[in-house]
Amino acid sequence: MTDRRRFPGVFEAISALLMSLAAVTADAAPGAPVAQFQPFKIGTYSAVALKDGGIEAPVDGKSFIVGQPNEAVGAVLKAGGASADHFEFSIQPLLVHAGAHVLLFDTGAGGFFGAIAGKLPESMKAAGENPASVTDIFISHAHGDHIGGLETSTGALAFPNATIHISAPEWKWLSGLSADEAKNFGIQQVSALVSAIKPKVVAFEPGADLLPGIVKAVELKGHTPGHSGYRIGSGTDGVLVFGDAMHSYLVSVRKPSWQVAFDGDKQLGATTRIALIKSSAASGQRLYSEHFPFPGIGKIVKGKDGASWQAESLH
Repeated sequence: MTDRRRFPGVFEAISALLMSLAAVTADAAPGAPVAQFQPFKIGTYSAVALKDGGIEAPVDGKSFIVGQPNEAVGAVLKAGGASADHFEFSIQPLLVHAGAHVLLFDTGAGGFFGAIAGKLPESMKAAGENPASVTDIFISHAHGDHIGGLETSTGALAFPNATIHISAPEWKWLSGLSADEAKNFGIQQVSALVSAIKPKVVAFEPGADLLPGIVKAVELKGHTPGHSGYRIGSGTDGVLVFGDAMHSYLVSVRKPSWQVAFDGDKQLGATTRIALIKSSAASGQRLYSEHFPFPGIGKIVKGKDGASWQAESLH
């Protein structure tokens, strides 16, 4: 079942967010994103954060955090040094060179979100990366800001030589979306997209060891039917890419129990978030976020006032 009954409130929440995006896009020229990249290491692997764009969402009780007073949400943002009236989410896929493999984790928004995103090709070019060299793409979930970059503006595959890895539940869900449903998740012309990528898709069972010793899927439930994170490498230098299990480097980390409007299962999403923060803080796991401030690499640390995001120093 892929209708509104399965995701109560999610369609409305994402529709509200997309309406706000449309308003931002209409006058986005002065603040339009520019090509940006940041290299770093994952053990012996060479990685690069690639800026695709950014999203703003108002603190209004429906566009992101639900069930909490706006004043309380704003206070957490303000305490972290951010504006109290809106959220700012970066969009930054991750590219990794691992031996003969060139790995891309999600693909940004492509043309789905207008002028506020879609800079992945330019950021790759600036970093000296060739889309044709990408061998494997790992999709965390099927929302427009994560799969929009799979196609070019003409409908061709943006990464023609890449296998597209996506969890079996997520692929089934994406393939079953109607055009109207897909638009509510930021996806345009879903039938054409599914048809274009289908020959390249390899669906996996949640938690599968995808490239042994290199990439392992990590089931992170709640956001979408088959939402997946990915563990790259191992040991203290390894990195967990956690998709949309967390969005805000302030609110998601400091108040993980607060529910998110566009989590398909809000309570399960919160439960996953709480567990992720607890385990990451205890282990010192390096994390990569596609929505925290660029370049999105860091750790969760515990202090006297609770958990917080500690960005990794790369300079």
